[in-house]
Amino acid sequence: MPDIPKVIGKYEVLELVGRGGMGSVYKSWDPVLDRYVAIKVVHSALNEIERERFLREARAAARLHHPNLVSI
Repeated sequence: MPDIPKVIGKYEVLELVGRGGMGSVYKSWDPVLDRYVAIKVVHSALNEIERERFLREARAAARLHHPNLVSI
């Protein structure tokens, strides 16, 4: 199992939330905006079908609108 990074860009990684076939999701802290964020890091070796699946997932998430959700 790979090590959990301490930082990703400006974000402080706090813990691994989940790991799956496409990548890993980390609970992180954004020090600039003073809030928690979830960061999904996809495996670098995704094939074309997996890339398309990730893109569909991102598009679906972008269309969600709800008072209890933050836009991405």
